Amino acid sequence: METTSNRITMIDAMRGVSLFGILLANILIFQYGIWGKDEINLYSLSPANHAAYHVIKIAIEGSFMPIFTFLFGYSMVKMKEKLENNNLKYKRYFVRRFLTLLLLGLLHGTYLWEGDILTFYGMMGFFLLLFLSRKSNTILIWAVILLCLTSLLGYGGYEETRNEQELMKTYVQDTMEVYSSGTYLEIKNHRNNEIPMEMSEGLFLFILALAPLITAPLFLLGIYSAKIGFFTMPHLEQKQYKLGSALVPVGLTLKSCSLLFPDFNWSEVFNFLGANLLALGYIFLFALLFTLLKEGSITKALVNVGKLSLTNYLMQTVICTTIYYGYGFGYFGKFSVFGGIALTLCIFILQMLASTLYFKIAKQGPIERILRIATNFSFKGQKSKKAASSHVEYT
Repeated sequence: METTSNRITMIDAMRGVSLFGILLANILIFQYGIWGKDEINLYSLSPANHAAYHVIKIAIEGSFMPIFTFLFGYSMVKMKEKLENNNLKYKRYFVRRFLTLLLLGLLHGTYLWEGDILTFYGMMGFFLLLFLSRKSNTILIWAVILLCLTSLLGYGGYEETRNEQELMKTYVQDTMEVYSSGTYLEIKNHRNNEIPMEMSEGLFLFILALAPLITAPLFLLGIYSAKIGFFTMPHLEQKQYKLGSALVPVGLTLKSCSLLFPDFNWSEVFNFLGANLLALGYIFLFALLFTLLKEGSITKALVNVGKLSLTNYLMQTVICTTIYYGYGFGYFGKFSVFGGIALTLCIFILQMLASTLYFKIAKQGPIERILRIATNFSFKGQKSKKAASSHVEYT
């Protein structure tokens, strides 16, 4: 299903759904901190809330961000094709785009919230330019190889020393106090200057260099899917969607095994591989549901949320930090997991309504507008005259 502007509505709707999953995973960070969410034993949760926490860890965390990365790669190809059809050199547009994402991410991470992903996407974009002009089969091979190799990096796991455990406990307890009752400057200082571990410069550089390889498989699979024209003829691709949906139980099983047997040498391998397979399964499952369901108000609302993905992502930060942090309502560490889930539903429903209303008065989101201006190097957000016929913008 496509709009008259040739923008694939299924992809926008997937982006909208992925934003819901990302918020549901991020709500644990907003509630308990980026490190505290994995030290949940330091918070007083009821058995029912522990169960809800584990459901999020298995079914949501680590499996919705890869969907967004898949769509990022997919949209890169579509944008490249549009630029080339208008005889424009695509690399200069992507360079400006990625530099803008880097800047937005640095501002977001420094002044609002430590869970920022925009900085990483900006950096990752430059890495993906190495693959953008490669043949589809070459990209698929690289995606499979990297998925297998990076999964194996988790073999044996990692066991914290007693000193590291004490450092983490102290950090999480400090975070509880600062984030729940601190001023904006106190929280900003804690976020940007305090870390719960000692890390050498060499280890930091190694992790930084490894990050693109770990996350590359889903980016590359998105590029591959766009290159072969997948998701452009939904009613003819239902068989593939059904087959791909079988990855959902596979991914859930692998992630569940990782949680149930944390000391097993293959535990982290199962977790990483399961997270990515589950993400792919969700993509196929949603494509199938999108094809089978009649276009209605909910579907249109998801599409609208997806079109405003950048604005909605940043608004989620503004809303949640205001609710949880000391300079807002100060509910950090005080909500139950169920309370966080309810809040996620309320925020996302609000975003569905607001996005739909917004498109009645405007054609593009405010942050999307900024990104387009920077990408096209034009205050009007338009490409050069050679591209005057192009009105598609993938975010």
